[in-house]
Amino acid sequence: MDLWFTEFHRDGAGITIKVKKTIFISRSKYQEIAIVDTYEFGKMLVIDGLVMLTEADEFIYHEMMAHPALVVHPRPDDVLIIGGGDGGTARETLRHQRVERLTMCEIDEMVIEACRRYFPTLSKRVIEDPRATILVEDAIKYVKGATGRFDVILVDSSDPVGPAKGLFSMEFFTDLRSALKEDGIVALQSESPFYHADIIIQIKDGLEKAGFRYVNFYWAHIPTYPGGVWCWAMASDVYHPVEDLGEGVKKREPHLFHRSPLRYYDLHVHRAAFTLPRYMKEFLKRCGKGE
Repeated sequence: MDLWFTEFHRDGAGITIKVKKTIFISRSKYQEIAIVDTYEFGKMLVIDGLVMLTEADEFIYHEMMAHPALVVHPRPDDVLIIGGGDGGTARETLRHQRVERLTMCEIDEMVIEACRRYFPTLSKRVIEDPRATILVEDAIKYVKGATGRFDVILVDSSDPVGPAKGLFSMEFFTDLRSALKEDGIVALQSESPFYHADIIIQIKDGLEKAGFRYVNFYWAHIPTYPGGVWCWAMASDVYHPVEDLGEGVKKREPHLFHRSPLRYYDLHVHRAAFTLPRYMKEFLKRCGKGE
């Protein structure tokens, strides 16, 4: 009997992936967590019926979640990851030798433990690197007590439902800005530009109202995410994500650009990612200051 997993993106559209077997399924205090083995994409993490990652294409999401902000900031000594319990964003962050301290704040311990067991290539670096600290806490509460502490904050959240809903609120964006140092940068996963324009507009409006000088979006293709395209927001009071991307970055992080371990991100991709398609530019003009 053929087994298929289907995630509906709208009533009449979605993605269907053929499944070999279910490896793990359980319900935590917050959500249902499942891990299945698929023919096309390897092991796949599903939370509340939504694809979070697959072995085949997770590198695209995690490289683009972590590296743009870390490359733009000249001194990312202290980094906070909100969510990211699978370990992939932390793995990419710890490739940066300039990072001195990494704190990962994940609300759901079951996500951390399941991914440690079934996705060891994502979490291995986090477990072994002494720079990393993992906190099982509510990040919304955590950032309120972290004023002026971080150089870079990476919000690697799930979709804005359930425990992640508060991570898309105006109050949270204001607290993020307060938790940054004066020249800090925040990057947030921002959903599908094809399906979720309303959420992207909400994020842009919230970040601008929180007081960030620069709010810019960037994007990448991810085959298993809704629409096959995903985007992120980057916000800072000091750094523009393209104008402040100097050639000196290659000297700061030579191992990332010479014989690089990366499979998707480089400086050409960085610049190109902030060039948005016209339909996205048009809906971003509905709010705030435009692009």
